[in-house]
Amino acid sequence: MALYAIGDTHLSLGGDKPMDVFGGGWSGYVEKLRAGFEDVAAEDTVVLCGDLSWGMGLEEALPDFAFLNALPGRKILLKGNHDYWWNTAAKMNAFFRDNGLDTLSILHNNCQLYGETALCGTRGWFYEEDRGEHSAKIFNRELIRLEASLKAAGEREKLCFLHYPPLYQGYCCQQIVDLLERYGVKRCFYGHLHGGSHRLAVRGERGGVDYQLVSADFLGFRPQKILD
Repeated sequence: MALYAIGDTHLSLGGDKPMDVFGGGWSGYVEKLRAGFEDVAAEDTVVLCGDLSWGMGLEEALPDFAFLNALPGRKILLKGNHDYWWNTAAKMNAFFRDNGLDTLSILHNNCQLYGETALCGTRGWFYEEDRGEHSAKIFNRELIRLEASLKAAGEREKLCFLHYPPLYQGYCCQQIVDLLERYGVKRCFYGHLHGGSHRLAVRGERGGVDYQLVSADFLGFRPQKILD
């Protein structure tokens, strides 16, 4: 049994927004993802750190969910900024159940367990987002969701998964960093960054937390093993 993480699969199997148009590492990315999961076993767990499907609703995203569901391992999904299909937990869980998507579950106002380790997280926030009044409400909601997830873990060892990087060259989302440090998180994994922005990612230990980028194109579309 092992734990993995990868973000930003950007699937569009039922739509018209494939990432192959960006060329480079994204060419043939769906088959690269399929091949990248070959090392994952059925009993393993993979956390998918947002931007999973371009579908605008659950039904439109169904072919992408079916693709993810068929990959080996238990998959835990969290929201990215392009996951427009995201809905209430009740609706998503019912949709997965009704469509036989039995390897998918969500990380949303809760924590999931990998043995005795708590898997916590939410979408997060990034400097590129507007800081207007409406956005401030969304940001505050993300802080509430992250703290709810961390609280749900109790005294267990906590790993945190975000879509947005809490740290970036020249940028720090201090409120999120403060929560990670306050709740004793030792390792944090995030996505969102692609192409040339990889070089600006913060990787390694900061303030007692080890930060790692797990965007699919950064990992070569192969999930990163976190724990055995």
